[in-house]
Amino acid sequence: MKDFDYYVKKAGDFHGHACAGIALGTKITMAAMQALGLDPEKKNKNLIVYTEIDRCMTDAVQAITGCTLGHRSLKHADYGKFAATFVNTDTGKAVRATIPEHISNEATIEETLRKISQIPDNELVMLQEVSVQIPETDLPGSPREKAVCASCGERVVDGRQVKKEDKTLCKSCAGDSYYKI
Repeated sequence: MKDFDYYVKKAGDFHGHACAGIALGTKITMAAMQALGLDPEKKNKNLIVYTEIDRCMTDAVQAITGCTLGHRSLKHADYGKFAATFVNTDTGKAVRATIPEHISNEATIEETLRKISQIPDNELVMLQEVSVQIPETDLPGSPREKAVCASCGERVVDGRQVKKEDKTLCKSCAGDSYYKI
């Protein structure tokens, strides 16, 4: 496996700059992939990652693992926590990785990155073996279910439709929308 600095650069290039979140996300990703016996230099079609925050760390996970929302191999669970769960779908083994300690920013980003790079993974990253049940409708590949909303006529895939008063609706038309028309 290539070294920490290589992966921080790769993740930083993807994100737009290197920062503490990218460095810590790199540490989390490398430790979790090693625990699952996966090589970040290979395409790991058997890897699904759940990130718990929509910040820099998630970009590091995406850049290093190759997991993406579009391939349905990257999932976002909005818990606002600096953590990610890595699932090997071939073996069923899963680890949740987090940074339990607060890493303070030093005077410069270079000092912060140097400090983080020098801390061994096993002293910085907390790994927990966990169990994750992934519904068939959340797996990569073609949609397993398709429906049409009776109200707006838009297609709804992957079991995300809602039954309300014997009608098939999208979540928005059923009243669970992040936007208003």
